[in-house]
Amino acid sequence: MTWHEWLDLLQFWGPVIIVVGSAVAAAGHALLTRETPASAFGWIGVSLLFPPVGPLLYYAFGVNRVRIRARRLDRASRHGLGAHRPGPTAELRDYRGFIKARRRGLAAAGDRLSAWPVVAGNQVDVLNNGEKAYPPMLDAIDEAHGFVYLTTYIFETNRIGKRFIDALARATARGVDVRVLIDGVGEWYALPGKRPVALLAAAGVRTARFLPPRLWPPALRLNLRNHRKILVTDNGIAFTGGMNIGDRHMAQEKGGVADMHFRLAGPIVRQIEAVFLSDWAFATGEQSRVSGRHLPSLGAAGCRSIENGPTRDFETLSTLLLTAVSSAHRRVTIVTPYFLPGQALVGALQSAALRGLDVSIVMPGRNNLPFVAWAARHGLDELLSCGARVYFQPPPFAHSKLFIIDDDYALVGSPNIDPRSLRLNFELAVEIYDSTTVETLLAHVDGLIGQAHEYTQAQLAARSFPARLRDSFFWLFSPYF
Repeated sequence: MTWHEWLDLLQFWGPVIIVVGSAVAAAGHALLTRETPASAFGWIGVSLLFPPVGPLLYYAFGVNRVRIRARRLDRASRHGLGAHRPGPTAELRDYRGFIKARRRGLAAAGDRLSAWPVVAGNQVDVLNNGEKAYPPMLDAIDEAHGFVYLTTYIFETNRIGKRFIDALARATARGVDVRVLIDGVGEWYALPGKRPVALLAAAGVRTARFLPPRLWPPALRLNLRNHRKILVTDNGIAFTGGMNIGDRHMAQEKGGVADMHFRLAGPIVRQIEAVFLSDWAFATGEQSRVSGRHLPSLGAAGCRSIENGPTRDFETLSTLLLTAVSSAHRRVTIVTPYFLPGQALVGALQSAALRGLDVSIVMPGRNNLPFVAWAARHGLDELLSCGARVYFQPPPFAHSKLFIIDDDYALVGSPNIDPRSLRLNFELAVEIYDSTTVETLLAHVDGLIGQAHEYTQAQLAARSFPARLRDSFFWLFSPYF
């Protein structure tokens, strides 16, 4: 064959080989990496039957680039996004002194899901809304002499935000080691006001952004957000929960948001401090040791920090929630603004309801993200049909996050029950093993339910066709919310 004939063959068969090869490669990748047979089979079919569009669609939507990118960032940094790496061979601790027998299996699972043990002797104070939470947080900053560490997803620069900036500036002027870590996407929520990093820097406060997006070199990173809320000081006090910094959490004001925060004192504070320092090291490259100050026992609560993020091989929070539901004997109570559970958690809640447990899910009746509420409503039939009860709270919008088992276990903190919190964000939750604290939370939830509207299976079925179509459409995109 002449050189021109070889060139003609190459021009014809080259694109064919590339198209077929890409289809086979995409199908093989889906076969090896997809988590369910249905997902793998679907993407294999799309890739093989519709080349070259199928492989392009698989690359765009089927590859979990969030986890890949998170692990690459974690490897590139000298500091990981967690203090330690738990796993199935982690040591199981002896908690017989302060955890009830029926809950020790859950505590054992936590030993292998979390970097930390359950520590006894903690005091937990429940703080409802900004009216109750912000004053003690500002007091803790003003009383600090050694360090103040603050992480928040949103830092508004309105009236409340300026009070925090002033308090942080005063602490800096006293010689306190003040560090503020703000999420690189969350800081844009301050608009149309001034962005907080510039104001904090002008006040002399050391501030860092967590994975800020940039146009060049391209790094949009709309996922991989640091959704944690942490304030910890050298006085042995830490705050965490669902609240950001800003006027929006003043629930008694017009347009306010109802939420819940927690003041923690005791040995648990050291774990929360370590979480902050790990994130700070990742964002800045500055490594610091956890303070060596002894933190005495101040209460009766057993507590443990639970870190969650896409750098892990398993979904820590999802697995812990499943284990907790399986350990329940009387009731499972969930309060969340966004309820888009995975199928495994839905199955666990169905099983609990069928066992005769009181399974109650409390959500806001008016959501700040309507499309999330529409998607959530589509999936309620699976739970309502098994006897679970769903309640919608009246305004104001409720941003609180509680996960309660029976009357002696609660998981609180920043995570929502949705794919973004459980798979895409970096979150911090705190386990609470304490009947007194949990009874306080249950009394609060019972008060919410007393004012809420119970949503029934009949009401779900009575939706108009356009409403059902809308809910189903947005449900299709729920893994990406």
